[in-house]
Amino acid sequence: MSLINGIGAWYFKNRTKNIFDAVQNPLPLQENTLHKLINTAKETYFGKLFQFNQIKNYESFSKLVPISSYEEFYPMIDKLLKGEENVVWPGEIQWFAKSSGTTNNVSKFIPVSFETMEQCHFEGGKDALAIHCYQQPNTKIFDGKGLLIGGSHKANPENKKSNYGDLSALLMNEMPFWASLIKTPNLSIALIEDWEEKIEKMAINTMNENVTSISGVPTWTMAVLKKVLTLSNKSNIKSVWPNLELFVHGGINFTPYKDAFYDLIGTDKINFIETYNASEGFFGLQLVQGENMNLMPQYGIYYEFRNTKTGEICNLSKIETQVQYEVIISTASGLWRYCIGDTLIFTQKIPFKFIITGRTKSCINAFGEELMVHNADTALEKTCKKHQVNLQEYTAAPIFSHNETSLGTHEWIIAFDKLPVNEEQFKIDFDNALKALNSDYAAKRAHNLAMDTPVIHLTSKKVFYNWLAKKEKLGGQNKIPRLSENRVFIKDILQYL
Repeated sequence: MSLINGIGAWYFKNRTKNIFDAVQNPLPLQENTLHKLINTAKETYFGKLFQFNQIKNYESFSKLVPISSYEEFYPMIDKLLKGEENVVWPGEIQWFAKSSGTTNNVSKFIPVSFETMEQCHFEGGKDALAIHCYQQPNTKIFDGKGLLIGGSHKANPENKKSNYGDLSALLMNEMPFWASLIKTPNLSIALIEDWEEKIEKMAINTMNENVTSISGVPTWTMAVLKKVLTLSNKSNIKSVWPNLELFVHGGINFTPYKDAFYDLIGTDKINFIETYNASEGFFGLQLVQGENMNLMPQYGIYYEFRNTKTGEICNLSKIETQVQYEVIISTASGLWRYCIGDTLIFTQKIPFKFIITGRTKSCINAFGEELMVHNADTALEKTCKKHQVNLQEYTAAPIFSHNETSLGTHEWIIAFDKLPVNEEQFKIDFDNALKALNSDYAAKRAHNLAMDTPVIHLTSKKVFYNWLAKKEKLGGQNKIPRLSENRVFIKDILQYL
């Protein structure tokens, strides 16, 4: 073990006490976060508009400050994009994370302050490394390089002093000096906008490096790893990077892809750490292998939650387990009581552990079936394992009845590396897996009384890749819309079958 690795491992292992202390004592941290956010922003335009100087506690905060969707908050963001200062946070916002816009096909521009980068995103990244060092006492991760797979950014045409782009690109551009020394590839390659050119150059540039860790969205990471195998003429990634020991992933549910990663890498002797790092902030981190992620209360984000059934809103002190909530945040980037559009269920309190169930606009409830993304992910994972196939991507939407006698149902497009040997049996097993996981779906499907047999297209073509390429959304944090209440996306994607 080198001296550099020894020092790095020692430093990061010593972070773990603070991490575990924070998740065991979240409520005082959250109270302090709210007071700090309010006091810092009380002289801003937003702070004066909503009387931040009158806010003494959560109750007054919740009465004086309205809850906002992106569309409702956009007038403030528009001011920021035009370079106005002291609007929602002191000073000028110089970075904006441009979201993929998969739920409504319209990109969003999320303000990212330097405080959020330093106190939230970078702290979350360091804590992920700390957890790895804690779990792997003999780690040699700092003897090699970390492969970072992200997007690109560009100058804001409305204000040349600011930039927008994929969150990963913004973070790479502002990365601390020490982190830049242990990452690969260099920025000139990592920030290439054309995805096809980027993965080619990334593979060439990194396949002879000593890569010990990888960070990225699973789907795009797989594309890079496959290109590395093609160019290196190797059968698995361990043959290219024998010292690879960690994959930090987020953005989508990893469960359906885990077996595919084991096949690509060539071993199951690798540490996987899941993160919940969105454009708006770093929210969650998997602290224990095999367990759900922990909500991280110490990154300068104040959390509220809206019960998706009753509409009741509460802070972290009042949440209940096994209830689905929409996430509402206030941050050091000046997002105030902002609905991020994600839904989750807490499985444990103190420490708060959760599963992401989807997005408020990513579900299907056309016939009372209340099908959520986590139902689909789990059903696909079970069915793919049974049929020994690896999932690439999927999407689904309802088919509505066309007359008084016909039934509606769901239409699916599911892509694999290779097709199941028995495609019809796969469709049956997948439908049955959904029934087993979701009682509402099972009730509507029972005897085809309310929903007909689903229409399922299985393909091994690059359907989703080609669709994203056409939309100029390859790479970065761009994601496929999983479940939709309308047929806008699926009608478009069907053209590529």
